[in-house]
Amino acid sequence: MAQCVQSVQELIPDSFVPCVAALCSDEAERLTRLNHLSFAELLKPFSRLTSEVHMRDPNNQLHIIKNLKIAVSNIITQPPQPGAIRKLLNDVVSGSQPAEGLVANVITAGDYDLNISATTPWFESYRETFLQSMPASDHEFLNHYLACMLVTSSSEAEPMEQFSKLSQEQHRIQHNNDYSYPKWFIPNTLKYYVLLHDVSAGDEQRAESIYEEMKQKYGTQGCYLLKINSRTPNRASDEQIPDPWSQYLQKNSIQNQESYEDGPCTITSNKNSDSNLLSLDGLDNEVKVDGLPNNFRTHPLQLDPSGDSSNSIDGPDHVKSASSLHETKKANAGIIHGACLTLTDHDRIRQFIQEFTFRGLLPHIEKTIRQLNDQLISRKGLSRSLFSATKKWFSGSKVPEKSINELKNTSGLLYPPEAPELQIRKMADLCFLVQHYDLAYSCYHTAKKDFLNDQAMLYAAGALEMAAVSAFLQPGAPRPYPAHYMDTAIQTYRDICKNMVLAERCVLLSAEILKSQSKYSEAAALLIRLTSEQNTWKGMDSDLRSALLLEQAAHCFINMKSPMVRKYAFHMILAGHRFSKAGQKKHALRCYCQAMQVYKGKGWSLAEDHINFTIGRQSYTLRQLDNAVSAFRHILINESKQSAAQQGAFLREYLYVYKNVSQLSPDGPLPQLPLPYINSSATRVFFGHDRRPADGEKQAATHVNLDQEYDSESSQQWRELEEHVVAVVSRGVLPSNFHPTEYCLNSYSDNSRFPLAVVEEPITVEVAFRNPLKVPLLLTDLSLLWKFQPKDVSGKENEEVKELVKSEPEMIGTEVVPEFLINSEESKVARLKLFPHHIGELHILGVVYNLGTLQGSMTVDGIGALPGCHTGKHSLSMSVRGRQDLEIQGPRLNNTKEEKTSIKYGPDRRLDPIITEEMPLLEVFFIHFPTGLLCGEIRKAYVEFVNVSKCPLTGLKVVSKRPEFFTFGGNTAVLTPLSPSASENCSAYKTVVTDSTSVCTALISSASSVDFGIGIGSQPEVIPVPLPDTVLLPGASVQLPMWLRGPDEEGVHEINFLFYYESVKKQPKIRHRILRHTAVICTSRSLNVRATVCRSNSLEDEEGRGGNMLVFVDVENTNTSEAGVKEFHIVQVSSSSKHWKLQKSVNLSENKDAKLANREKGKFCFKAIRCKEGEVATQSSEKYTFADIIFGNEQIVSSASPCADFFYRSLSSELKKPQAQSSLHTEKQSIEDTMRLIQKCNEVDLNIVVLWKAYVVEDSKQLILEGQHHVVLHTIGKEAFSYPQKQEPPEMELLKFFRPENTTVSSRPSVEQLSNLIKTSLHYPESFSHPFHQKSLCLVPVTLLLSNCSKADVDVIVDLRHKTTSPEALEIHGSFTWLGQTQYKLHLKSQELHSLQLKACFVHTGVYNLGTPRVFAKLSDQVTVFETSQQSSMPALIIINNV
Repeated sequence: MAQCVQSVQELIPDSFVPCVAALCSDEAERLTRLNHLSFAELLKPFSRLTSEVHMRDPNNQLHIIKNLKIAVSNIITQPPQPGAIRKLLNDVVSGSQPAEGLVANVITAGDYDLNISATTPWFESYRETFLQSMPASDHEFLNHYLACMLVTSSSEAEPMEQFSKLSQEQHRIQHNNDYSYPKWFIPNTLKYYVLLHDVSAGDEQRAESIYEEMKQKYGTQGCYLLKINSRTPNRASDEQIPDPWSQYLQKNSIQNQESYEDGPCTITSNKNSDSNLLSLDGLDNEVKVDGLPNNFRTHPLQLDPSGDSSNSIDGPDHVKSASSLHETKKANAGIIHGACLTLTDHDRIRQFIQEFTFRGLLPHIEKTIRQLNDQLISRKGLSRSLFSATKKWFSGSKVPEKSINELKNTSGLLYPPEAPELQIRKMADLCFLVQHYDLAYSCYHTAKKDFLNDQAMLYAAGALEMAAVSAFLQPGAPRPYPAHYMDTAIQTYRDICKNMVLAERCVLLSAEILKSQSKYSEAAALLIRLTSEQNTWKGMDSDLRSALLLEQAAHCFINMKSPMVRKYAFHMILAGHRFSKAGQKKHALRCYCQAMQVYKGKGWSLAEDHINFTIGRQSYTLRQLDNAVSAFRHILINESKQSAAQQGAFLREYLYVYKNVSQLSPDGPLPQLPLPYINSSATRVFFGHDRRPADGEKQAATHVNLDQEYDSESSQQWRELEEHVVAVVSRGVLPSNFHPTEYCLNSYSDNSRFPLAVVEEPITVEVAFRNPLKVPLLLTDLSLLWKFQPKDVSGKENEEVKELVKSEPEMIGTEVVPEFLINSEESKVARLKLFPHHIGELHILGVVYNLGTLQGSMTVDGIGALPGCHTGKHSLSMSVRGRQDLEIQGPRLNNTKEEKTSIKYGPDRRLDPIITEEMPLLEVFFIHFPTGLLCGEIRKAYVEFVNVSKCPLTGLKVVSKRPEFFTFGGNTAVLTPLSPSASENCSAYKTVVTDSTSVCTALISSASSVDFGIGIGSQPEVIPVPLPDTVLLPGASVQLPMWLRGPDEEGVHEINFLFYYESVKKQPKIRHRILRHTAVICTSRSLNVRATVCRSNSLEDEEGRGGNMLVFVDVENTNTSEAGVKEFHIVQVSSSSKHWKLQKSVNLSENKDAKLANREKGKFCFKAIRCKEGEVATQSSEKYTFADIIFGNEQIVSSASPCADFFYRSLSSELKKPQAQSSLHTEKQSIEDTMRLIQKCNEVDLNIVVLWKAYVVEDSKQLILEGQHHVVLHTIGKEAFSYPQKQEPPEMELLKFFRPENTTVSSRPSVEQLSNLIKTSLHYPESFSHPFHQKSLCLVPVTLLLSNCSKADVDVIVDLRHKTTSPEALEIHGSFTWLGQTQYKLHLKSQELHSLQLKACFVHTGVYNLGTPRVFAKLSDQVTVFETSQQSSMPALIIINNV
């Protein structure tokens, strides 16, 4: 139980006090009424004695009584009615609320920190009122009147006569059978005569003389002169006298609103009035009956007899006088109690009570106790003791007590008033009232046995109850508190006597006693026993009682040694529920709020929902609308486990409450709504127009849009492309203030700077909503909430800053979404637009919308599934307008030490764009853009550039990582019209018709790479778009041809184009703009081309120098005919080089038109010669010679667009591959130079272009596709490919744990390079006839030609000796020898030709290989000698015949 102001040792004596009746004459009543008090009320604050009093018990022992209090009340002849008592108790509880700003106790139990109010004043008020308002009953005498004060005034005409009348009146009430109420303790009631004297108005001498007369008649012990009203009421305001009455009157009379006119007291059902008049002491209207001056009043808790028989009160009925409500209220305005009394008067009243108690009441009680004791001893002592002795003799020493269930229901048994058993009870009660607990206990104990023997259960229960209390209160605690007595009493009252009032009193007393002994568990069990739903109290609901007792039980659980927190919370919930049923809304709300502390955040979501829902409802009933909204909000924002129907009910309740709140302040700021959830960090902001859909063959650039997923890799690629083009435009250096353009801001982008938006271009904000409920949510009139600071053109801010919720159309246009439906548990994004029409700073604050739910069905099956429509597709049941803010937390900072050690977040400014001045806006459309190509296929498409803004744009460039994929043609291509033949065949190439005579010989043309944008130091990735006049005016559009070539690898290729452009008028904030496009091309296999080049052995060319090459080209059709390709025709093979050109085809086959069907392979052989020396010298170093060898009747001009474009682009991507860097140390310089000379000797910069056509059948139509493959030949003898070679992964090697020796990279040439230094050729007759029979030795002259291929001086050694001497080798070489010198040493200068005349000697006929001379070469300044491998490539066979 909660802490109480009084201890139980103070509470019980204060609850059971001697009762004294008061009967006043009209005049006496009038005197006290001057103070707005009745006589009984006048005495109330002084009714406790200030000193100890003594009395003697029957054994003549002195007994001390401490803090004795007496209760004086007006005589009331009607018992209070239960309905009225319930009303009074209800009002007492509702009138007592926790004090505002009361600091609650913080109790820590386990994980819980609970704020709990330690005291429950409403319970104490209830208990006090309950105990005071208990009607007197026949089975106990504690609240029966012991004495009666007869009060009259000294101003009466005949005071003594008045005393006689009052005395007769009292006698009539007590002894006349018409009055069963009130109850009197003993027939011989003490009468105490009080003469009231008004000091300010009365005659003091007369009063004294009357008092003398009284003393003579009634004795000095039986009368008193009380002087009051020492000042007049009009002087009351001059001096402030304390008002000790107000606290008592407020406790007992709910609002102390009384009227003083005569008239019957009635109870009216007045539900709107605040006036209630409930006085426990019967201060009510007086009724004159039978001409008597003063009559007893009806009880203040008396109901109107005309009411219904059940006397139940169903509404807040108020007891009030028959006079009008208006007068009652007027009478009560500013009442001052005791206005005529001075402090001296207060002391007089106090003295009067002392005198009355000392001289009148206590001697009377002492005398009564003695009489009762004597009576009992004389009348019953002998027979009782005989009877009990006999019983003990026959039945053993102990009488077996019958259990309650065996006892018959004889609670109806009534003893006559003079029954000896009742005399014992009377004596016990008297002893109890004067705190003589030892004697009281023994009397109660004796009475209890008698009553149980007689099976008078009501009497027995009363005796048990008081015996238990007496035992507890005995000084020195001779025996433990007999709790089982109380339990038996409670059970008897409740189950047998059906008297819940008495049972409740037992529980209240026993619980307090148990609490004082720290037996909280037993106290809680006791309190809970009386709270079951079925219990009724004389037909009246027991909700209020149950609520209060459950609350006290909860406090018991929390006050235990180890607090039972969850039990506390559970019983608080039960108490709240019963308070709610009893109509105590405030207390119900308080209980639920206290319990909520325990359930909150512990995962008991259904319990939390229930509590929050109840708190919301109760708060709404009490008009605490903010609390109601908050509670309902909690139900909705927690992840609810409720069913869909329940969630729908919660939501509707919330909307209803919310609507009422918003109606109270319609002009106030928009409140925050809890639903739907917004994932703020997922908010994306997009600057720009939506992408146009594809229109037939016209396809808009993909650019950036909100439907694209963020990909860090691709965003890095776009960033690199933009950096690349900006660096090129800025002459190779990236500006320091460069930031990549961001069109879409999300949680991955860098949002630390204010983003830039362009005026007149929409800003789209994508808000991620999530509906956590199982019911759909309908948002209507959804739009963005923003704040805007406009600036004028000069950049100065305007003074005023408006928060524009309703947008001003000239500044910012706001798009409103009329309906946005989020189905149950769905995540959905809304895209909301703003249209800035002015420059300045925009701050997007949040979203504003009407939140509602759908009427009827819980889920939405389709648009038409719902009956009824308001404006849109869905029917809205109820909606409220509110907002939600978009607050995005920036990234956590982690740079400095301070940031690493603390948690700091940077800013996120994606919602705060700066609106800048107008900029040009480019749109790009691709026309006839293919999605599938063969590898190497050439296709022509068109690109349309449109300026959709009001500013001209310039400096248009396109940048891509794959420049070999597309071209806009060379500088001359746009001006050169296509050849007529090409346009007929829809060919992408420039063609020239040739005559058949020139077949197999090369047609020569030349072109400079500078014409195709591939110059020295140029960036092949950045391609200027050839706009006419380099400017695109507002609204203008330009279509340009664009050639595409399928990439060499098969598969899907994503090719990124970034278009860069600038405004003609330079802007300070935005220097340039970009447009992105991603083309997806799927390529399928076509041809594989492999080529090798080797030196021709023949040294006879036009100039007699060794400058001939043979080029072998293998072409394989690798197409798997998926694309419907029937066959490939090789229509032309072209070469392009600075130094070499193809001269002719040496194919021996007659098939001119080289066709390759599926999986076929063709081999071509071409002769290549050096370009003329003069031709190369005069040309610039970037000039390439193109030679075309045609297999058809149409020449494709390979030096024109687009053939040359793609050739140059593939060449530039080859050159981009990392080259080995040469060392620059001076001491090695000479070695490096010679190295380079040797390498050059092996290098050949010949590029082969194979042009082809493919015949494709598609939809029963034949199409001709065309394309080209490039092979770059670098080195003699090394095979080159048109398609990239897959790198074989290196085989795994074992780890070697040793330090490698310091190997320097050898600066010597490789064996292969040196072996190609010298080209050798043997000249001899193919067959030689010799008459062996004439001459046994045959001598044949042989010329050995040596050619130095390099530009360095070379020392050559020719060794004619056979290498091996093994017999196998002799067999191979045959038996021939070289005659003459066996070794020659020669020195060949740069590119020198030298011939040696040799003689071979044969002894037999046969076929001989003359290729045995070994040639060694070394550079003149090198030491190492290497053998050339030239002669091993081809055997030199000679036939020797015999003649």
